[in-house]
Amino acid sequence: MRALIAPMICLIGAQSAVAAEFTPWQDFPNASFKDTKLRRDANSGAYCYATKHSRIDADGAPNAYHPADLQRKKAPYLGLDNPANAGWGLNSHASWWPDVLVAEPEHPSRPYVQRSGPFAGYFVSQTALRVRGGVPTDPKTYTDSNTIPYMVLPGSAFPKLKGTGAPGDVGIVWNLANGKSTPFVIGDTGGGADANLGEGSIALFAALGGINLDARNGAGVAPGVMRYVVFPGSRKTLGWPATPKAVADLAGRLLEGVGGEKALTKCGT
Repeated sequence: MRALIAPMICLIGAQSAVAAEFTPWQDFPNASFKDTKLRRDANSGAYCYATKHSRIDADGAPNAYHPADLQRKKAPYLGLDNPANAGWGLNSHASWWPDVLVAEPEHPSRPYVQRSGPFAGYFVSQTALRVRGGVPTDPKTYTDSNTIPYMVLPGSAFPKLKGTGAPGDVGIVWNLANGKSTPFVIGDTGGGADANLGEGSIALFAALGGINLDARNGAGVAPGVMRYVVFPGSRKTLGWPATPKAVADLAGRLLEGVGGEKALTKCGT
């Protein structure tokens, strides 16, 4: 990892000497975002919340969307999600599809279709977290929902609020019903003004016990309350791309720095 790790370790050591105190985040009305209670530790800047809400985001997967699925009314489908959910084919192509799908460089009024590779014929869906300097039409530039546990910062306003974090920051989520957990990276933003906390990648919900996950309708997510802790600013240590081990190691050290999982008991049950 980068040389920034050493200063972060020192900071964590200092934090561990002071018990983290997750208190209602008063910067938000009623310390909530759309009825999801938020608690924050002022010393570390980490925040946590618990929610039963879940939504699967297939974005970043090279097989997320296929144009032929617009005409399919039932399974089997080619893509993980319907292009209409990316704004393409909806109301004569919604204006927001370029926020999800990569535009054709030579014909920017339509989405780019992969020319070669195992997913030739599929659109390229983008994520907010991407490889710096990556080729826009290369799916490897983006954060693959199939393989990378990531969470989504909801809507357009939440990511702009001070202290909520940004793509590349890390965290950990637990399914309190079955005890499964996974470290994650913030991989995407969006979902519209009505979006809530609780959206994540296919890989994230699979790690939490999901089976036969369906991004089209949200089926397959394991039931239970999901408790998240997010460490804003950790992206400065991690860098991207990063290995799953690097994400897990950093998230684990940061969790230890705020007192471990036991410090999160007030963050929902």
